[in-house]
Amino acid sequence: MSRILGKEGSEVLLLGNEAIARGAIEAGIGFASAYPGTPSTEIVETLAGVAKKLGIYVEWSANEKVALEAAYAASLSGVRALAAMKHVGLNVAADAFMSIAYTGVRSGLLIISAEDPSMWSSQNEQDNRYYGLLAKVPVFEPYTPQEAKDMALYAFDFSEKFEHPVLMTPTTRVSHTRGPVRLGRLRNPTRKGFFKRDIERFTLIPAHARVRRKILVEKWERITDAVSDVPFNRIEGDGKTLIVASGISYAYVREVLNLMKLNDVRLLKLGTPVPLPRGLALKALDGVERVLVVEELEPVVEMQLKALANEEGFSVKVHGKDYVGYEGEMTLERAYSAISEFLGLGRGTPWKPSKASLEEVPELPPRPPAMCPGCPHRATFYVLRRAVNSLRLKPVYSGDIGCYALGVMPPFQQQDIILEMGGSVGTANGFGQVLEGQIPIAIIGDSTFFHAGLPALVNAVYNRSPMLVLVMDNRVTAMTGEQPDPGTGLNAVGEPAPAIKIEEVAKGIGVEKVVVFDPYDTKEAFKALREALEYIIKERKPAVAVAKRACALLIDRMARRRGIRTPKYQVKLDACTACGVCYNAFTCPAISVRDDGKAYILEDLCTGCGVCAQICPFNAIVKVEEGDKEWEDLWF
Repeated sequence: MSRILGKEGSEVLLLGNEAIARGAIEAGIGFASAYPGTPSTEIVETLAGVAKKLGIYVEWSANEKVALEAAYAASLSGVRALAAMKHVGLNVAADAFMSIAYTGVRSGLLIISAEDPSMWSSQNEQDNRYYGLLAKVPVFEPYTPQEAKDMALYAFDFSEKFEHPVLMTPTTRVSHTRGPVRLGRLRNPTRKGFFKRDIERFTLIPAHARVRRKILVEKWERITDAVSDVPFNRIEGDGKTLIVASGISYAYVREVLNLMKLNDVRLLKLGTPVPLPRGLALKALDGVERVLVVEELEPVVEMQLKALANEEGFSVKVHGKDYVGYEGEMTLERAYSAISEFLGLGRGTPWKPSKASLEEVPELPPRPPAMCPGCPHRATFYVLRRAVNSLRLKPVYSGDIGCYALGVMPPFQQQDIILEMGGSVGTANGFGQVLEGQIPIAIIGDSTFFHAGLPALVNAVYNRSPMLVLVMDNRVTAMTGEQPDPGTGLNAVGEPAPAIKIEEVAKGIGVEKVVVFDPYDTKEAFKALREALEYIIKERKPAVAVAKRACALLIDRMARRRGIRTPKYQVKLDACTACGVCYNAFTCPAISVRDDGKAYILEDLCTGCGVCAQICPFNAIVKVEEGDKEWEDLWF
């Protein structure tokens, strides 16, 4: 973290998200909150790493709505605040987001919505610049780590000037790209503040909200005028052809123009796609004969530019998605093809790298997603299938967002639907009321349970929905990098915190049947799951099963750091019958297969969980070395 706190004027290599964190620090941020979600996680993770040194408050919130509401309260108290989330997280926070635009803020409030074109780690492609248009909140979109840092700093000042929230939408290629960043001056953070009452402004009853709506519209006009002077918006070059690009698309367009040696093209570079900088856009449109808008996902800029051109009487036709398309993230090849076709140089002419550059790129083997060696979820899925089959049930598996979503893959295929955070329990409510001859099984993680599963479980108890809620509690928010959650017992900066037990929460809201098991103990896990399923069949009420065992990667890392030896297992070849249960039905990556079909264990990958030894029908997998006693204590 020393790079983040480097001296003014020094140049360091930073991840885009780290650069955003540095920009927030330079702005004197005093409060940061987030729910982890790729590609946004490293922003608050970075701030948490320096929070104690800087004296700022940082938290992992239960969900994005809470994170935004908490940051908003800090802003109203005179403390500059940041709330970060991935793009779909803004859906969760949208209720608060829309209302905050009405009330405005006091100290700067920066909301980060990290976008994920091409869905590298998301369930959808969603262009949250539309949220800016909908709520009348200005949107800042960086194209490099350097601009991300500078933009974050600028956004706090902009927010404070207009007493209005600012939305920043870095994409995956910015958030997860490393680049040189020149550091600026650090401001001393304001950590504590005072809330001054203003009931007519901050209490949105209808009478007050109607007044605030008028103020919002008037403020939006001023913001629309002001963004023409934002330094991240500019006109480059000149010519009768205008290309407009925002965010990372600008970087690709700039490179394409260089590759094609096009010096007679006017380029409007946008750092604030919402609202469109009216004055600058009119200047860019003056005298041009053709216009192409290059942007990812939705035609947010294109739509605004077409409206402006029509209002001001420009006869030039504005093109965009008819050449660029909607789906997926922008690439050099895609930008090259669109610009080439637009300029009449050939329909969809693809960019072709040089032969030399092709020779430097090795062909990578396919890498299908898989649960990690020793993952407790694998054992849970394996035992769940046995329990369901033993009762001859016809299950409907209602899945959720997290590592356990990999249960959709063979051989388990125990995810029939995956919708959104908390959707597993919500949809299982509906299944429970309408299915005949089938039983809904909602599969959710511990962090997701706290994020959005609780209201749905309350609903299940209230409406007596017959369903199993299986909480795979691996003690952390594992998929995004093992951030703590309300059940972990640690807060964002690593200090001890109350560990909220999921089983006690379930009992507290009225679930009558709650079982807890260790998935590494397959016999007890089978017994517990069968018991819960039998209860549902008999009582026609919801039951909760908690599979409690820490993430294998987390434990392996902790063991290595502390020098704790893990158990070792091997396959007795004379006892192995090549039945394939361990590598076909259980599919642990640490178990491979010989040419004769017999199994063998890859010691470098094995975490010592011992589940394979329990499921082997011929007792061919045995422990050959005991681990240290402390190893078992690590899983907390």
